[in-house]
Amino acid sequence: MTDKRLCRRLGIIGTGRVAHALMLALAPYADRPPLVWGRSREQAEALAREAAGAAATDLREIAEACDLIVIAVADDAVAAIAAGLARDLAPPHAPFVFHVSGRSGAAILDPLAAAGAQIAAIHPVMTFTGNPRAEIERMAAAHFAVTVSDPATLPRARGVIERLGGTAVEIDEAQRTLYHAALCHAANHLVTLLAGASQALRTAGADAPEAMLAPLVRAALENSLAHGFSALSGPLLRGDGDTIARHLAAIDADCPGLGAPYRAMARATLDEMERDGLAAASPAIRTLLN
Repeated sequence: MTDKRLCRRLGIIGTGRVAHALMLALAPYADRPPLVWGRSREQAEALAREAAGAAATDLREIAEACDLIVIAVADDAVAAIAAGLARDLAPPHAPFVFHVSGRSGAAILDPLAAAGAQIAAIHPVMTFTGNPRAEIERMAAAHFAVTVSDPATLPRARGVIERLGGTAVEIDEAQRTLYHAALCHAANHLVTLLAGASQALRTAGADAPEAMLAPLVRAALENSLAHGFSALSGPLLRGDGDTIARHLAAIDADCPGLGAPYRAMARATLDEMERDGLAAASPAIRTLLN
């Protein structure tokens, strides 16, 4: 038993990738093996066995037996789980309950707070791929967005993140949606951007477009994270309208699906250039893109 105890018993609601990693990461900080509940009893039992735990028969068992409860389910299911769990809480039992959804703050757990629980939203800013042992290591280098309704709950939320080895960043309830939109814009749209670039390279004759892109994109990513928008290079920064015109003609002829995202990203880049004071976009390039 570690000397950094978090709870008497850990309750995990959910059986997916995040639930799996968090159960293994937090189980050592509890006095007793974890209790797991999921829609599939079979999956809950399989998950629980990895930490010598047990599968709960229902939410009531989690509510009664656990003083640290993690809700790791799909975003759309969090509210219903919170309401069901709240109905099963009985004073003076007051567990600490948090969900790991990115889009929602702590308010979605208000029924639990009304029933006496301490609540928080704790979102790990990372992707879970289904390798829980590796993800435990990655959480130690990750940031976690924390939203609480009651400031008195913040130390408990920070205590969880400390055990995971991560860094806590407080996000206000009112800004939670903007926070999540920023993450999706960075991570999800990057996937779409690279898929489009890979398809264009494949059309152009490259046999392994991803391998070709990898060094370029990794360097651009690292440079951008280190230097922000000043890392920008390329024809837009140089004001090279002829190059942009040739790009658009080639894309429209051979890879038309890339046309709209290329134009949208180029316009966004020009807007950011002007805001950042790097250069003013020429009217001719604006006309090309529009």
